[in-house]
Amino acid sequence: MAEIDEQRKKVEELKKKILEQKRKTEGSSDDDKKKKEDDEARHKAEEERKRAEEESRRRAAEEARRKTEEEAIQKAEEEAKKKAEEAGRMKQEEDRRKALEEAKRQAELIGKKKAEEEARRKKEEEERRRREAEERRKAEESERAEKAEREKEEQLQVSIQAYAKVLKQGWIDGVLSKDEETMLVTLRKSLGIDKDQHANLEQEIQLEIYLEAIVDGWKDGSITPEDSEKLDVLREKFNISAEEHLRLEKQVRQEILKQRA
Repeated sequence: MAEIDEQRKKVEELKKKILEQKRKTEGSSDDDKKKKEDDEARHKAEEERKRAEEESRRRAAEEARRKTEEEAIQKAEEEAKKKAEEAGRMKQEEDRRKALEEAKRQAELIGKKKAEEEARRKKEEEERRRREAEERRKAEESERAEKAEREKEEQLQVSIQAYAKVLKQGWIDGVLSKDEETMLVTLRKSLGIDKDQHANLEQEIQLEIYLEAIVDGWKDGSITPEDSEKLDVLREKFNISAEEHLRLEKQVRQEILKQRA
């Protein structure tokens, strides 16, 4: 509106100037000429007014277009800002969701590892206890076996000693009777003495009886014919060689000499 008023003001000023020029012009007394000039002035003023109004409308339209563009730009900027904020918010939300998922995954992984470690530790503990129990069982079995073996050995030694006494009693006179042989077989079976053990014991006892006979014959420092005959009989019964007899006799005589010395 201010621009339109300014244009009108300029038009009025232009009219005044034209009228003043007409008044100053010499020989302007003719009315028709004055009227024509007035009409032309009015026509020019009208055109000037129209141009001013057109210019004003153009400027108003330009201003309106500029404002519309500015509003559109501002709206676009606000929309872009809103979208950017929304995108940022969505990105933050997505990052938060991913972070929560990763934290959950890590927690599950730690829980799984912890459970696996606990299971492994429990399995190792069970295996250790099983090994210890197995070792204790084996140790107890070994101890029982050793104890049984010792008891068996002790019992065997007792049985051997008992059998040896009976065997010696049977061989004391250098001859085993049928009854003595039968009794020894029965005793040997009941005591669990095998043939090899019997043979070894019999040989030891025969040597022991023979050695005692030598000691008894030489106890007075010399041997009588009766003792010598007795030794010959025993040597034949016990299958003692002459070399073994001489060795034993020498051993007895040396022992007697030592005792007398």
